[in-house]
Amino acid sequence: MNRRFTLLALASSAVLSLSAAAARPAVQAGSPLPAWAASWFASPQPLWEDSFVLPTGMPAELHGQTLRETLMLSLGGRRLRVVLSNRYGTRPLVIGAAHVALSAGGAAIDQRSDRALAFGGRPGVTVAPGAQAVSDPVELAVPALGELAVSTYFPGATPVTTFHWGAQQSGALVSGDAVAAADLPGAEALEGRAFLVGVWVERPAPAPVVAAFGDSLTDGNGSTPGANRRWPDFLARRLAPQGVGVVNAGISGARVWGDKMGVNAMARFDADVLSQPGVRTVVMMMGINDIGWPDSAFAPDDAPMTAARLAEGYRQLTEAARARGVRIVGGTIAPFEGSLHGTPLSGHYSPAKDAVRLEVNRWIRESGAFDAVVDFDAVLRDPAHPARLLPAYDSGDHLHPSDAGYQAMAQALDLATLFGR
Repeated sequence: MNRRFTLLALASSAVLSLSAAAARPAVQAGSPLPAWAASWFASPQPLWEDSFVLPTGMPAELHGQTLRETLMLSLGGRRLRVVLSNRYGTRPLVIGAAHVALSAGGAAIDQRSDRALAFGGRPGVTVAPGAQAVSDPVELAVPALGELAVSTYFPGATPVTTFHWGAQQSGALVSGDAVAAADLPGAEALEGRAFLVGVWVERPAPAPVVAAFGDSLTDGNGSTPGANRRWPDFLARRLAPQGVGVVNAGISGARVWGDKMGVNAMARFDADVLSQPGVRTVVMMMGINDIGWPDSAFAPDDAPMTAARLAEGYRQLTEAARARGVRIVGGTIAPFEGSLHGTPLSGHYSPAKDAVRLEVNRWIRESGAFDAVVDFDAVLRDPAHPARLLPAYDSGDHLHPSDAGYQAMAQALDLATLFGR
């Protein structure tokens, strides 16, 4: 190559580079860059065996069917991404097509907002066992607290190995590829979720996210189905105007140490909480099932839980959070006298178990292990009978709060507790 040609090539390259730079929007020095933040989450669970006291309520497999699931975002944004999980699958998960749209109520969508999801530019995706797939960014402006519908089509036999039990929101299941359908009349209702675990939104600057980490009291058991009245939902409504996101990493039946309706807390803490985009703080309330399950139909052969054992688990979780720069708030365990009495699940409560709960709560309040404490026990208990939920806050099973109880839990969390300011 002669010297003249080389100089011309370099000059042309410089012009192209300058033109490309001019075409990009200018970024002022020190100005924040757009960032992704978790806006919604549902913790995935593995299926459990049929012999367990509670059924999964899910079909064994999906085959040639479309599943549409609705959800409420916490943060809004101008673009979004959808997360699908095959965490507990033993073979590849094949998604033939997937769409996202603003919900129009029930199984209906606002067709003007309907967008096809792509994964690496392709309309479908195959997710390896144990992995998750994050969609390409979708140009769809969504408001804070807006409701979305995500539709996924399963072309082949797909065992439901990764799901979320007790979604407090009905999904709609129909035959065929109906991901773009305006409505799904005659659909089969599903009370759990399958494979859909998250939605991220793009924010103009990094947004703080609060993760609620817990059991059925965080998952919203006992709240009004379809109304988004779990305590993290009430918290999301309070914090959305301040640009703070809230995601729910609660699992009904979750335990600090035991597996069954999901893996133990330490096994899922990183994936469900610490890896959430933008997570700044985790509010943890867990332990009632560790205490209540032994010597009941849930875990008849388990040894009784001790306060020292639970404290050991809490310390492991607090250290993991701090190692990632995440603030951790400890929630005391709510009263549960009379829980599930007169049902096949009797035995969940006993005075001896309540003594363990009280000892655990003292440790949470006084140990200094957490960065802050929210006293859910004090919020929910009946002053005239502290071992029981306040009647106005009791959903009726003496274990799970009512809508009013969940709202009171959210009201107990202020910015100083959440962020130390």
